[in-house]
Amino acid sequence: MSDFDNKAKTWDNDPMKTERARSFANVIRQQLDNKAGKALEFGCGTGLLSFELKDDFNSITLVDESSGMIEVLKDKIQEHQLTHFDPQQIDILSKKSSIDNNFKDFNAIYTLMTMHHVMDLEHAFKTFHNILEKDGLLLIADLEKEDGSFHAEHSGFKGHLGFDREELEELLNTNGFNVESYQKGFVIEKMVKEQTKRYPLFFITARKN
Repeated sequence: MSDFDNKAKTWDNDPMKTERARSFANVIRQQLDNKAGKALEFGCGTGLLSFELKDDFNSITLVDESSGMIEVLKDKIQEHQLTHFDPQQIDILSKKSSIDNNFKDFNAIYTLMTMHHVMDLEHAFKTFHNILEKDGLLLIADLEKEDGSFHAEHSGFKGHLGFDREELEELLNTNGFNVESYQKGFVIEKMVKEQTKRYPLFFITARKN
């Protein structure tokens, strides 16, 4: 059982996570030309972000590796009787995963606080490029470059210590995207060694060439 499986049942109890999702949802909404038809949330967790966007897309596919998160998400979908949400426990970046025809021609892919867990960013962006429609949007919210203290309580953390704007934009540009906007937004506050530290997030929008 993963750490995220263990946290799934209490994930939504943190008001900061809801506020963070609402903040990014507002940014996404501003970037949409109109009501988009088909969206994918990568690393959806319990679906907090997609629930904020439930009226903005005709269909949303929600993917996550964590079985615990997907179980909680399915219960929420049933409770709210949402018929246009499709939750799936799958790692779409794994070369072993079998991605069916439903995973193509998305109008938008969005992801919140997931990309810093993805080691091979180039492979991820190529995958997103392949399953987006022409002119489709990729919207990412994640940590700006940080000192490594954000995951200080996880000694085995393997991932990125936030992102440098220029490096990220260059990687997107070389993998078939045109960066349209970059803005700073939500700030996460965490207690680290009995001190409150602030971790800014960025919101980046890139369009498939």
